[in-house]
Amino acid sequence: MTEKPDLDHLRQWIGRTQVASDIVTAQLVKGLRATLFMEIGTPKPGDAAPLTVHWCLAQPVYPMSELGPDGHPARGGFLPPVPLPRRMWAGGELEFFEPLRVGDETTRTSRISDVTMKTGSTGVLCFVSVEHLITTPRGTAIRERQDIVYRDVSPGQASAPAKPPAPAPAAQHRESHMADPVLLFRYSALTFNGHRIHYDRDYVTRVEGYPGLIFHGPLQAALLVEFAAKLHGGTAPKKFSYRGLQPLFEGSEFSINANDAGAGMELWTANSQGQPTMKGTATW
Repeated sequence: MTEKPDLDHLRQWIGRTQVASDIVTAQLVKGLRATLFMEIGTPKPGDAAPLTVHWCLAQPVYPMSELGPDGHPARGGFLPPVPLPRRMWAGGELEFFEPLRVGDETTRTSRISDVTMKTGSTGVLCFVSVEHLITTPRGTAIRERQDIVYRDVSPGQASAPAKPPAPAPAAQHRESHMADPVLLFRYSALTFNGHRIHYDRDYVTRVEGYPGLIFHGPLQAALLVEFAAKLHGGTAPKKFSYRGLQPLFEGSEFSINANDAGAGMELWTANSQGQPTMKGTATW
């Protein structure tokens, strides 16, 4: 059993900021379009990039000696040193103001906005919320909140949620694809994400107790928001919020689904059994 986090200590990280910069390249846009099942085309300077291209930009780079056993950087630094071994992207919210375009110089300003704890069926959960502001010389492009969850879990407990999500409704709009290991590898490469649960089957099954490689939460969110924009005539939503429900695993078909809901859309990804794995709401 891992030590219980000292919440008062971890909350000292609230307010910490970090600034990073990067450039949107045509090659990055091509790779991300291919990974998101979009038409690849030949991106040129000024062309709009996929809506979540910022998740590929200015990612932290650490030497191999500073990585933890899960492939993430060792705890501490900008993010608080939560002493729980399992880390997942739980959800978040995006506000879109201006498209990021090929050739843009972007700056991301990040701030730890909250650290909270609660007890779930698998034990203590620690949630860290991070706010990001992505800007270009034209002004604000994206405002975002990311919710990261840390938890302690024994092998064998991780493969299924404590309470299965409610069955998904019938979808007015639907696409299906394969959760292929190559797809997961490509997204890990684009985002410089070393988390072993996405590409190391021995690690994820033997150490973390899951039945297979885990589909990235951000990749599901990226597919959902692009699906929403496509169904809305190519227009990005003003706001997109999303929340992970249960892991989506490699090796089977998954679907991207949407229902119209007033001035917006309710969206979700689902596994091959039709169970929702992430839910999202888009509004214009």
